[in-house]
Amino acid sequence: MHGPGSHMASGEKARDFSGTIRRLVRYLGIYRVGFIAALCLAMASVVFSVVGPKVLGEATNILFYGIQTQSASGEGGIDFAKMGSILTSLLMIYLASSAASGAQNWIMSGITQKVVYRMRGEIAHKISCVPLSYFDGQSISKGDVLSRMTNDVDTLSQSLNQGVTQLITSVTQIVGVAVMMLTISVPLAGLTFVTLPVSAIILGILIKYSQRYFVAQQAELGIVNGRVEEDFSGQGVIQAFNQTDRAITSFDKDNDQLYTSAWKSQFLSGLMQPLMSLVGNMGYVGVVVIGTALAAGGSIQPGDIQSFIQYVRNFTQPIAQLATVSNVLQQMAACAERVFEFLDAPEEDVDILTEAKEPASETLGNVRGAVSFKDVSFGYRTNETVIHDFSVDVAPGQTVAIVGPTGAGKTTLMKLLLRFYDIRSGKLLVDGHDIRKVSRSGLRKNFAMVLQDSWLFEGSIRENIRFGQPSASDAEVESAARYAYCEHFINTLPGGYDFMISEGAANISQGQRQLLTIARAVLANRPILILDEATSNVDTRTEWHIQHAMDRLMAHRTSFVIAHRLSTIRDADLILVLHDGDIVEKGTHDELLAKGGFYANLYQSQFDTVDLQFSPTTEYGRD
Repeated sequence: MHGPGSHMASGEKARDFSGTIRRLVRYLGIYRVGFIAALCLAMASVVFSVVGPKVLGEATNILFYGIQTQSASGEGGIDFAKMGSILTSLLMIYLASSAASGAQNWIMSGITQKVVYRMRGEIAHKISCVPLSYFDGQSISKGDVLSRMTNDVDTLSQSLNQGVTQLITSVTQIVGVAVMMLTISVPLAGLTFVTLPVSAIILGILIKYSQRYFVAQQAELGIVNGRVEEDFSGQGVIQAFNQTDRAITSFDKDNDQLYTSAWKSQFLSGLMQPLMSLVGNMGYVGVVVIGTALAAGGSIQPGDIQSFIQYVRNFTQPIAQLATVSNVLQQMAACAERVFEFLDAPEEDVDILTEAKEPASETLGNVRGAVSFKDVSFGYRTNETVIHDFSVDVAPGQTVAIVGPTGAGKTTLMKLLLRFYDIRSGKLLVDGHDIRKVSRSGLRKNFAMVLQDSWLFEGSIRENIRFGQPSASDAEVESAARYAYCEHFINTLPGGYDFMISEGAANISQGQRQLLTIARAVLANRPILILDEATSNVDTRTEWHIQHAMDRLMAHRTSFVIAHRLSTIRDADLILVLHDGDIVEKGTHDELLAKGGFYANLYQSQFDTVDLQFSPTTEYGRD
């Protein structure tokens, strides 16, 4: 679902526009040489183009006075040699401007693509580092992370390439044109400059009101992406429960909010160009009227008027472009802020022992498999407790089954053991080491697991099995597959072990997915196993094969088995019966049946079809 951190209400401004820009500048510091070169080339291109109208004005004067002299006296004429020299110089100036602009564009394109490559790499790395709690509906949705990795980074790249360069060239052009206009006519330049404060007022008003909608647009885009990702992955369930209309209604609601913020941001940004053009045209008219009067009085030459008219256009054009650039920079800041917000999320690999954030101080190495929970308490939120003073000692090589109704805390215990979350109080020891004193990577290299949800990536069957041990040979992969009773169905697939699993493993059955994840755990060959509903999605015959393979796999290994089918854990060395985060019973299968308590009732409910009623708080909750 969508966590609150993924949603910025429409109308909310960027929290720190200037701070985000400063951080982005620091982030781009490693490309400073390229940036400086690109900006210098951009300014050179502008300087060349600014000189052009002045040179063209000289050519116009030669043409005008040549024709005038010839008309008045019938002698003389146009000096074509000088005209040719001036036009050749003008051509060289414009060619130099184009060359500088092209070189600048080549450099900036390379830089922006490097930035995109780097940012996406950092986001991908960050995804593997943030704790699971970050995605538990408290901070951000996975779809929003996808939006930041694609949409926001792409927009940032485009804004960086277009906006920064345009900002420099526009400012350079304004300054250069202003100087050239002053050299031609101070009165005309003064008239033109009057348009600046008018333009600034218009820009200020539009920027003030448009920034909030640009931020909201990017946030709403992330929410819509999250909704699409959620509905797409759950399409089967949505259709099975006939909830298509409800899903469409939810999407329409999010899409309407995106439409509103996008429409407002685009409308306000679209107003900038025509308003700036209106101001520029008013100045243009004034220059024509006053310039004509000055030329008639002999204050300026005809070529100067022609040059000045070009400069007026070149003066108002970058001002109008600055209006567009302001939108681009706002959008760039909004996207950068969202990317940096995710990159600043707390990372799981910062090993925390106490609130003082002491680093990992012990090396775990390869363990024998002794596990001890000592008065462990834990809650997903500060105002709730899921596990209450939980204590149990597990000897190396023991098989421990954990049973109980939904919400009892079975899966939560395994998440604590793997340090997906840190315990609130008590101690959790592996081979006598407090797991908060060892690194997560050092801890997890001793665990193999098979989860309820069989996760396979797009690739060959061989690659998916090898995920448990990347250095394994083909023979070891195939041996693990045989051990998990996968080989028969693998050989029936086109290509066998090279059969390509599609996205979401949609081209194989759920039972086959489960078998492949078990083969992956077999290949990993870790001293501690976690089997969370390992046989919950296979038929009875397949379950029998898996159970025998698991019995061999669990021999001499510490194994934690979470199962609702109690028939699969009758041979466990120890069965823990959980209820609301507490151990209500423990012992072997026969011992617990003899007690005739909670476990016995749970067991009989599965094999004697006795209806066992649980309270709503027992039936539903978070494992």
